[in-house]
Amino acid sequence: MPFRGENPFEDIEQLFDRMSREFGGTSFAAGAGSMAVDVEDRDDAFVVTVDVPGFSKEEIDVTLADRTLHVRAEHEAETETSEANFLRRERQRTSASRSVRLPAAVEEEGISATYKNGVLTVTLPKQEGGGQRIDVE
Repeated sequence: MPFRGENPFEDIEQLFDRMSREFGGTSFAAGAGSMAVDVEDRDDAFVVTVDVPGFSKEEIDVTLADRTLHVRAEHEAETETSEANFLRRERQRTSASRSVRLPAAVEEEGISATYKNGVLTVTLPKQEGGGQRIDVE
């Protein structure tokens, strides 16, 4: 398989991401770019705990679509050093993402998230009755 990008490791990471999506959100790579996730099934809600160290809460994006919780964090830093005739500029970009398929539907209006000491906690209230009632007129 020829590499599409300049960095073959990006191609491998994209392959792991695709495999993760196709096999229900389980991460195969435990290295850079991945996040440790716990999913707790409480009586009335699912509680998802995600380790996101090194990021501020403004750098974290959490979305829910089709019973899948998506967490993405991205951080960019730039330093510039200047000495005599020498100029050096370094850029660093760090990102991580994780998707978790929930076992049942949730009430989107009641979802809450907190971030403290590098740990993101998302509480997703379960949808009662397994669906939404539709009145017939």
